[in-house]
Amino acid sequence: MIGMTRANAVNAFGNLRFHWPEYLMEAGELGLYMFSTCAIATLLQHPASPVRHVIANSFFRRAVMGLGMGATVVAIVTSPWGKQSGAHFNPGVTLTFYRLGKMDFSDAVFYVAAQLIGGISGVVIATYLLLGAPGDPAVRYAVTIPGRYGNAAAFVAEMTISFILMITVLFVSNRKDVARYTPYFAGALIAIYWTFEWPLSGMSTNPARTLGSAFSANYWHALWIYFTAPPLGMLAAAEIFLRVRGGVGPICAKLHHANNKRCIFHCGYRTAPSQFLGSSTRTTLAK
Repeated sequence: MIGMTRANAVNAFGNLRFHWPEYLMEAGELGLYMFSTCAIATLLQHPASPVRHVIANSFFRRAVMGLGMGATVVAIVTSPWGKQSGAHFNPGVTLTFYRLGKMDFSDAVFYVAAQLIGGISGVVIATYLLLGAPGDPAVRYAVTIPGRYGNAAAFVAEMTISFILMITVLFVSNRKDVARYTPYFAGALIAIYWTFEWPLSGMSTNPARTLGSAFSANYWHALWIYFTAPPLGMLAAAEIFLRVRGGVGPICAKLHHANNKRCIFHCGYRTAPSQFLGSSTRTTLAK
């Protein structure tokens, strides 16, 4: 047991030493996501914003918010950082890929820690750069709050949308004919969720996203929903994915793999048939 503990500690230190750029990228990605969340929410909800008065209908404001956040997701996943770290920027996604055997335990822990720190930092930076505007009661740092149907409905909604998001990512990213469209599938779902699901739970699917807003707003009501429902939904998606595929897991833990960035995961692309891989991926593996 002592030998195993020491081996785990050595492995964790080694991962921290060599994989720290990916950890910082994950923090940066979640920070950018939360900055965008606060900036767009302020633009659409703050009483002093002209957009708030031009788009008076709340449904259309949510639709614009959805388009902005969907575009943000696509931009992050396809960015150089997203291509290298895998663009999880969500503890639920990271835990799911760990469950599926694609990550070392220490990498998963460092990823989750980086995401939580990134979420908090993104809101703090947005508040500073926007001169405190995200703290207005009409914006409230874009906190996630259970809707009119209460905690139970919010829990079910969060688990459902997280399940759909994760199972879509898993199946799309593991089909060679559509894998390159994974960022756009994810972005489209986020846009739809902001537009239609927001009234039920405030649209999170991401514990780090909720923590980032809650920290600045000092609002902790029903935090348990957003720390349990999204990971549970995503882990359930992993189980369905495995059952459908006869126990065969995903190829990699990246949402965008056909690029020239290194991969720190237990990557099946290294042993996949050459016809499955794009030219850029083969170049990456050759390095």
